[in-house]
Amino acid sequence: MIGGEVIGDGNVVITGICGIKEAEEGDITFLANPKYLPLMQHTKASAIIASSDVKESPRPMIRTENPSLAFAKMVQLMAPNEIRHPRGIHPTVVIGKGVTLGKEVAIEPYAVIDDHAVIGDGTILYMGVYVGHHTRIGEGCLIYPHVTIRERVTVGDRVIIHSGSVIGSDGFGFSTVKGVHHKIPQIGTVIIEDDVEIGANVTIDRARFDKTWIKKGTKIDNLVQIAHNVVVGENSVIVSQTGISGSTEIGNNVILAGQSGIVGHITIGDNAVIAAQAGVTKSVPANTCVSGYPAKPHIQAKRMNAALQRLPELLKTIARLQKRIEELEIRLNEQTPWQEQHKKAG
Repeated sequence: MIGGEVIGDGNVVITGICGIKEAEEGDITFLANPKYLPLMQHTKASAIIASSDVKESPRPMIRTENPSLAFAKMVQLMAPNEIRHPRGIHPTVVIGKGVTLGKEVAIEPYAVIDDHAVIGDGTILYMGVYVGHHTRIGEGCLIYPHVTIRERVTVGDRVIIHSGSVIGSDGFGFSTVKGVHHKIPQIGTVIIEDDVEIGANVTIDRARFDKTWIKKGTKIDNLVQIAHNVVVGENSVIVSQTGISGSTEIGNNVILAGQSGIVGHITIGDNAVIAAQAGVTKSVPANTCVSGYPAKPHIQAKRMNAALQRLPELLKTIARLQKRIEELEIRLNEQTPWQEQHKKAG
C-alpha cells in the first residue's frame, strides 16, 4: 500500500494509527526526523514506519523513502475523511446575470455569485461565500465558508481556500499630499493557479495594474498577507503570519517560515529558505537559507546570535579589564617620580 520494505515480524496485527509518543499497542506510527530516533526505544506502538536509512528497530518496521508521505497514506486508509461536502444549490443562493455554473457544482446557503462569474465543474462553495463579477473559478475547487473572492479574479483547478480568506482586496496604495492620504485605484487582478491551498484568514491583494500571481502547487498557511503585484513561484510554502510587501518576487520551492517579513521590490531565489521571524530587507539568492533581522546567511546569523547571548559575560570581562588597566596606570604613575630622580642622580 505504501511501497515500503517490511523489517521484522510481518504478521503483527495493526488496529490503529497514532503519533510515536501517544501510540499504544496495536498502533502503527512513523519516524521521519532522525533527531527523534531515541523515541523508537520507548514507543508502545506495534510497528513503525521509518526512513530507508534506519537499520534497526525494537519494533517491526516498514522502511520507506518518505515516512511522512507513507504515514499520510496510512491515515487515509485507516481513518477515512468523514467530512461530507454539500450537494446541489440551495434556494437562498443569489446568482447574478450571465453566471455560468459547471456540472455538479454545489453551493451552500446565502452564497452570492455576481454577474458573469464562471464556476467550474465539481466546485463546492460553502455558506456565505462571495464571488465577484467576471471572476472565474476552475474545476474541483473547495471554497469554505465566508471566503470573499472579488471581481475579475482567476482561480485555477483543485484550489482549496479556507474560511475567512479574502482574495482580490485592494492593494495598499496611497499618495500623501500635505498630510492627506489619497487612495490610488487598484485596477489589477489576482491569479491563483492549479493545486494551490490557501489557509484561513489569508489576504491576497489585487495588483495596482497587472496581477498578483500565486503559481501552481503553492501552499499558504493561515493569517498570511500577500500585497499587490507579488509573484509567488511554484510549490512554495508560506507559513503562518508571514507578510510579503508589494512587487516582491518569490521563486519556486521557497519556504517562508512563520512570522517572516519580506520588504517590497526584492527577489527571493528558487529553493531559498527564510527562517522564522526573519526580516528580509534585500534580495536573497537561490539555494540560500537566511535568518535574523536584518536577515543574513543562517550560519552567520547563528554566530552573531551566539555572540549576543554571551554579551553579559563579555561586559563583565570588559569591566574587569578596565579596572585592571586603572590599577596599572596608578602603579605606573607612582613609579614615575622615582624614575625621574634616578635619572637626575645618574
